[in-house]
Amino acid sequence: MPKSGKRKQAEVEQKPKSATKSAKTSNGLKETAKDPYPNHPRPTPEECLSVRDDLLAFHGFPKEFAEYRKQRLISRDADGTGISEPSDLKESVLDGLVRTLLSQNTTEVNSQKAFACLKSAFPTWEDVLAADSTCIEDAIRCGGLARTKASCIKNLLRCLLEKKEKLCLEYLRDLSVDEIKAELSHYKGIGPKTVACVLMFQLQQDDFPVDTHVFEIAKAMSWVPVEADRNKTYLHLNQRIPNELKFDLNCLLFTHGKLCRKCIKKGGNQQGKESHDNSCPLLRYRK
Repeated sequence: MPKSGKRKQAEVEQKPKSATKSAKTSNGLKETAKDPYPNHPRPTPEECLSVRDDLLAFHGFPKEFAEYRKQRLISRDADGTGISEPSDLKESVLDGLVRTLLSQNTTEVNSQKAFACLKSAFPTWEDVLAADSTCIEDAIRCGGLARTKASCIKNLLRCLLEKKEKLCLEYLRDLSVDEIKAELSHYKGIGPKTVACVLMFQLQQDDFPVDTHVFEIAKAMSWVPVEADRNKTYLHLNQRIPNELKFDLNCLLFTHGKLCRKCIKKGGNQQGKESHDNSCPLLRYRK
């Protein structure tokens, strides 16, 4: 998913209900994190709905996320009505996690190519774990930071095998959001945005990842205070945005941020993609 910019790892301290000290994982993620800006009134639920509707009318729903959206609808259709057509998406939780790891600090095109090259060179995760690190680096080099990412992937697979005796993360589907965050953030190199992406896309949970595009638009619309960093923006928006709007709104803000030069700091990086900067539907929300 959303893939640009460097992640900021500073986290907000909080006190869980059952203890006097914050429950903290190895990567600094908090369980049931509190809103760092409880007195900041935006965005309101009405504003979130309005922005979602305006972006949906302007862009349509992004095709790249359509199968994930269908999968969410299927998973929530408990009574068997509504969505009858099965999703074509066949991606394991582990596939999605590694795909998200490879998306860090690179372009969407390069990260997709890196994942495809990795799967082509090593058809199974057992093959990846058995491979020499330099071979993994060669396979994912087009995605940048090959040595760091190869080390992270190897460490993830090794620790997962030691803990669960098999290379599979499907057990996460039966855990709560807090439990999932605690599980994933024990692995080196897996930060809040990566966890949030896996929650939203692979596990169909209500979460709101904050990548560079979402962060810049949120600040432009004053949805967070001027001094907010990406982590505090993530914590604030997850408290303010209604759960039923999180998926669509996140996908639409990410897509809009890639296309609209009025909503990003650095324009002109779309390489042939159409820019809608002359009629940005979000201009009326900027304070």
